[in-house]
Amino acid sequence: MVERLQHKYALSEQGAKDMLKAFAACTLANLAQMMPVGILFMMTGDLLNGQLPKNHVVIFIVGSITCLLLIAITEYFQYNATFFSTYVESGVRRRSLAEKLRRIPLSFFGKKDLADLTNTIMADCAMLETASSHWLPELVGAFISTTLVVISLFFFDARMAIAAVWVLPVAFIIVFFSRNVMHAVNRRGSRYKVACLDGIQEALETVRDLKAYNAQDTYMEELNKKIKAVESHNIFSEFLNAAFVCNAQMILKFGIGTVAIAGSALLIKNEINVVTFFMYLLVVSRMYEPLQIALQNFSALIATDTQCERMDEILSHREQTGIDTLSNKNYDIEFKNVHFSYEDGETVLNDVSFVAKQGEVTALIGPSGGGKTTVSRLAARFWDIDSGLITVGGMDISKIEPETLLSMYSIVFQDVTLFNNTVLENIRIGKKEATDGEVQAAAKLAHCDEFIDKLPDGYNTLIGENGSELSGGERQRISIARAFLKDAPIILMDEATASLDVDNESLIQEAISDLIKDKTVLIIAHRMRTVDGADKIVVLKNGTVAESGKPSVLKVNDGIYSHMISVQMQSENWVYN
Repeated sequence: MVERLQHKYALSEQGAKDMLKAFAACTLANLAQMMPVGILFMMTGDLLNGQLPKNHVVIFIVGSITCLLLIAITEYFQYNATFFSTYVESGVRRRSLAEKLRRIPLSFFGKKDLADLTNTIMADCAMLETASSHWLPELVGAFISTTLVVISLFFFDARMAIAAVWVLPVAFIIVFFSRNVMHAVNRRGSRYKVACLDGIQEALETVRDLKAYNAQDTYMEELNKKIKAVESHNIFSEFLNAAFVCNAQMILKFGIGTVAIAGSALLIKNEINVVTFFMYLLVVSRMYEPLQIALQNFSALIATDTQCERMDEILSHREQTGIDTLSNKNYDIEFKNVHFSYEDGETVLNDVSFVAKQGEVTALIGPSGGGKTTVSRLAARFWDIDSGLITVGGMDISKIEPETLLSMYSIVFQDVTLFNNTVLENIRIGKKEATDGEVQAAAKLAHCDEFIDKLPDGYNTLIGENGSELSGGERQRISIARAFLKDAPIILMDEATASLDVDNESLIQEAISDLIKDKTVLIIAHRMRTVDGADKIVVLKNGTVAESGKPSVLKVNDGIYSHMISVQMQSENWVYN
């Protein structure tokens, strides 16, 4: 039961155990609410008999006080078991999602966009929080307590019991059979919401481009359609849900009528007494009340299945695991017959083999889409390969825990990610325990001090969301400063100087030459002058190694590398007439 609850509602083990406690607490609270009916039944019997013994009066008074105390106690435990436990579990669930996202391969993020993941972590978690605190415990509690009451009704009079309970299975079957319909509607609703969130996020991120090309009206017209689609779908979903739930609740009302009719008929025949008739009327009027809410909760729980599936997709996803100790003999990176394809099955790398030696610069070049960036990502185990072997110093990287493996890497991406923090803290990302002096030294090596000195608060200047206050070249230099600060034995660079002008590029390359001494350097570049000083060139085309060797040797060969140099020289010498 614990495991099933964990999987079904994305709960931790403790959360599933707390959920079982909530079921018990809600059941006891419902049963406590039924106890006054028993006292009222006894009192009515005495009054109809024309006598009210003193000892019965004492029993009624003590019983009433006991009922009030039991109701208060069970309500207290119910509140703690449902609400307090749920809030704790909600925090655990969000942390579990965050930890899970750290451990799953980056290939997962290739098929998920930011809006979808944000919706899962925030909106889906919030809905499950409501389900755990309100819908599920109350539904199970109502179901168990009602079952116990129904069983007891059959001991008094089976005919009256049937008249009272026949509506229960009919009402729940109506809601249950709405399951498939509501699943399809809710999945479509999730797609509409994600599309709307995507549109809003994209509008905020591209507002400058939209204004620059006077495209605001056109874009907002499309975004408005997405918002209207969400609104229309929500109205339709609520109407459809109400159609099932309201009909089921109406069926429940017939139960009171059938009890009154059946009871009247039996009373006329003297087959039951007035007290029994009165008791059944009291019980059904009290019994149907929590079931009215239970039907709503049942329908709401059906609606959460889509959210649970989306969350379970993350929590059940395969993780990248491995040992947390390194056993490499050196820092040579070797690819041996590596094959790799993304989730859609499209082959990206086919039988790729090469060695990037320690103390040398290995440049990956070739036409766009040839697999250069994929190779650099695989070298750091951002993804796991389909077949073959990637080693660092003879150590199979697929058997090393990813975060442990990345301690050996400094990575400079073409697309720099910065945080809305100070320059100092953005560079300190490279080495969290670095002193201010170490950060500033790394910044000087990357020639960041040239623009930092001009900022209002120097190193303590806030640079805005994703470094919006800086130019592309300045953002790139902060990224390079991180690599200097980390000073890892393996350096991966993907167009590291692409956003720099010629003067700054020369300065950075001079600084990089000091950084890479005795290190393994894997660099991706499209400008041939960037890789001209490399020790080894690996040319990738259509996912295979087309050429490999020293630049001086490849230049004289009539191959891809020499052709790329020729084309680029023609481009640089081009003059507008």
